[in-house]
Amino acid sequence: MTSIADMAFLATKQLTKRFGGVHALDHIDVVFAPGAITALIGPNGSGKTTLVHTLTGLVRADSGTIEIDSAVLHSMRATDAAAYGITRTFQNSRLILQMSVLDNLLMVLTERPVWKALFVRHTTEHVQEAKRILLRIGLWEKRDDKVESLSYGQRKLLEIGRSLAADARIYLLDEPFAGLFPEMVKIVSEIARELRAKGAAVVLIEHDMALVRELADYCYVLDSGKILAAGSPEQVLAHPDVIDAYLGK
Repeated sequence: MTSIADMAFLATKQLTKRFGGVHALDHIDVVFAPGAITALIGPNGSGKTTLVHTLTGLVRADSGTIEIDSAVLHSMRATDAAAYGITRTFQNSRLILQMSVLDNLLMVLTERPVWKALFVRHTTEHVQEAKRILLRIGLWEKRDDKVESLSYGQRKLLEIGRSLAADARIYLLDEPFAGLFPEMVKIVSEIARELRAKGAAVVLIEHDMALVRELADYCYVLDSGKILAAGSPEQVLAHPDVIDAYLGK
């Protein structure tokens, strides 16, 4: 039987990041496999978002390695992440508020390498793809509205849409459900499952344990920059140390 490690798209070995004298990441070993949803859980300040920042080039690791396919990197740059097919969302959306919903998507869809640009000359194709994504996230009717007029939940959905527009292999979703109404939660849950079914690696930072149980195939628990537990959601959520440090029950 093939293990989760054998299928890895993205992994870290002994990844370490310090801020002053504090270990935000303390020799972290994780594996994010294709065709799986992996949850990162832990209390605020445990290192979850720092790990995502490090994997996407916003923060430079102090030591350890990031491995993706056959490449071994001592640090990831933002351009490296995009080239390797890694995309992400943010806790607080990074959208251009004065632009329309449609234009926020088209910005991503038209950012292509030169060799692709030679074959994609017509913006009609970009608009059609943007329409498909906006229909999927329920924002097609808002396509001409400025982002600043959207609700918090709608902005979160558009952030998800921008990650879909990247057509990536690895999706790092930082609290994508926070502040969403139930119907929006359903949309994002379905999208996560669809990405998994397509073979993408989906990494989910989430505080709602019901959603973790529902969606995740595998789970890492971080605490004070260290891996406290790893395994299926059922295994880690029953772990005594996790209950003491995180769930508080």
